[in-house]
Amino acid sequence: MACLCGGGESQSVVELKKAKSRRYESDVLREAITQIVGDAKEKKRNFTETIELQIGLKNYDPQKDKRFSGSVKLPHIPRPKMKVCMLGDAQHVEEAEKIGLDYMDVEGLKKLNKNKKLVKKLAKKYHAFLASEAVIKQIPRLLGPGLNKAGKFPALVTHQESLESKVNETKAMVKFQLKKVLCMGVAVGNLSMEEKQIFQNVQLSVNFLLHLILVALVHKPGEVLVPEDYHGEADPHLLSILICNFAL
Repeated sequence: MACLCGGGESQSVVELKKAKSRRYESDVLREAITQIVGDAKEKKRNFTETIELQIGLKNYDPQKDKRFSGSVKLPHIPRPKMKVCMLGDAQHVEEAEKIGLDYMDVEGLKKLNKNKKLVKKLAKKYHAFLASEAVIKQIPRLLGPGLNKAGKFPALVTHQESLESKVNETKAMVKFQLKKVLCMGVAVGNLSMEEKQIFQNVQLSVNFLLHLILVALVHKPGEVLVPEDYHGEADPHLLSILICNFAL
């Protein structure tokens, strides 16, 4: 027999309602994905379309509430053609050549001569950068603050890691960053993926964003706002705080 709490509904009844609500939200998400995939098939393009998750926050004041920023690795790569460049030492340059990855060595970086226009052009050419340990320390001296200003400062790659795996990991990462506006958008899939894979990516993305918001709202002054890595499990309860719209 279920226990009554404070004269209200029993705990088992409350949990059942929550479970039904979560199933309903998951069903709505699956239907939206199915509709996107179906509509795209009716009007085929000459390229693989990306599916983007657009999010609008309600009742959140970026002037008063804490801003947040963080990245999460999705289970499936949303943009397989994402352009990555390796800023490498001799060993990493050799590895990059073997896997067909664009690269620049220290001598190539020196030729840019910290020219702001050339560094800006380099930043625009690629979605992300990786760098060897010996090279990443020299980036500020060789290139100035250009990559950092563009939000594309290289991620470190050690010789103990597989370069190809690091590239795939980079392609699977999405970043949420709240600035002055309450709208954000991240790529969560593409139309070559299975619907189940798109669902898993969306689910984890939204749950990670909820995690960021909660951390931002409860943090104390002086604490680090956002952990870069997120290891939480995906929860089907998606839309309780956010208004989520899909756009191709």
